[in-house]
Amino acid sequence: MRTQVRNIQNKLTAAMLVMGLATAGSVTTANAAEIDFGNVGDPIDLVVGYQPYYTESWTGVVNNGKSFWKKHLPAGSTADFQVGLQGSVIVNAMAGEKQHIGYMGDMPAIASTFKYLPERGGTDIRIVAALGTSKQQCNIFLVKNDAPKFANGTAAVKWMDGKITSAPHGACTDRFAQAAFKSAGVKPAKYLNQNIEVITTNFRAGKLDAAAIWEPTATKMVKSGVARRAASGEDFGLQDGAFMVMLNDLISQRPDAVMGWLEAELDAQEFVANPGNADAIAAMAEAQTEQIDQSVLKASLYDSPMAGSTKLQLDFTISDDAKSLLRDATAFLYSLKKKPAAAAQIRPEGVMGQFAERVLEKRGLKTPVGRIVAK
Repeated sequence: MRTQVRNIQNKLTAAMLVMGLATAGSVTTANAAEIDFGNVGDPIDLVVGYQPYYTESWTGVVNNGKSFWKKHLPAGSTADFQVGLQGSVIVNAMAGEKQHIGYMGDMPAIASTFKYLPERGGTDIRIVAALGTSKQQCNIFLVKNDAPKFANGTAAVKWMDGKITSAPHGACTDRFAQAAFKSAGVKPAKYLNQNIEVITTNFRAGKLDAAAIWEPTATKMVKSGVARRAASGEDFGLQDGAFMVMLNDLISQRPDAVMGWLEAELDAQEFVANPGNADAIAAMAEAQTEQIDQSVLKASLYDSPMAGSTKLQLDFTISDDAKSLLRDATAFLYSLKKKPAAAAQIRPEGVMGQFAERVLEKRGLKTPVGRIVAK
């Protein structure tokens, strides 16, 4: 990648005029020197962090597998897709300016917007698009196999009163679990902070009654006989989601590349929304992950015990559903002791939906661009 560093104040003005976005008002330049992404229309070398181990952000898997980006970036451009096992890994890479675009869940996306603060590294990262929203991608409760049969998800969570439960704390699973406990009026005997590997081990050892887990791991654990699915956000009206973030250096200097990448993202979302592409998407996901069978990957996105429910809504823009999720999730992060969000709400310029809106308008489409309905 071009690593030459210089001040880009003059180039920003020209670039914004080219794209007709000079009135956007939320694109700013730092006083310090920034990465040089080249001039508008130049080939550009992008490094992209994405999460093939989180189903809700699989448009990154599709864009990588189908190379939609090649149709929309200047000829000679490159894109290096780098796997992040967790969204926090991608955020840290972007904070160090080693990655320029990130696909991630709602919680790390929100946390990334606070990296502009000097005490958090001083790297300006903005949310530019919604990859999707759902109530059963991150918001899933599993229970031990010998748990009772439950009439519904609410009954399952009520059963967790006085039980040993777990989730990766600070993640979307944590937000869901705590909200579900509160809604059901229960208090587990223990609510442990455990990663997926520990949760799997503890289910196998009979040391855990229930845990909140995201896809595709939830489906993998169910199909491998480790645990049973018992509840989801559908039972409590609780959303989860995933977002695309970009360095503000990139946004400021190369609005043409931002628009081009979002054109490719829209192609990917339309591809994912078509159930006829399910096998192809699962095959791409299998090729970009390890130790997860293609049938599991397909089921994690297209199947659900709740037939007819929306497994994933492909919002693309920062829709009303996405805005509501960002508001609630930011408040939750701010409530935590470690304060992953430095304020109760994201600063207004931390969310820049105008580029995605422009792309959608150009195509004559409206949000959501598609829905995956479970079989």
